[in-house]
Amino acid sequence: MLSRSEGEQALNAANEIVEDKTVSRDTLAMAYYLRGNAYRQQGNVRLALNSYLESMELDPNGPAAEAYRHIQELLDFYNKDYYNP
Repeated sequence: MLSRSEGEQALNAANEIVEDKTVSRDTLAMAYYLRGNAYRQQGNVRLALNSYLESMELDPNGPAAEAYRHIQELLDFYNKDYYNP
């Protein structure tokens, strides 16, 4: 769904999985990761990072760790020329 720019539908689907108490830890971790991707696509970086953190708690070696790191690198980027006109 995310690849077809259906972020709201992807977010709703991920939220349904997160609320389902019968899913496995791996499935739940993937749902948080996908929810983070949906939030990121919508431009909500704070909620994306929070979702990635939830996923990383369940699966520290999953794809959310890399996505979290990439966003943090973008947020931490500092270009001295940008701040010194």
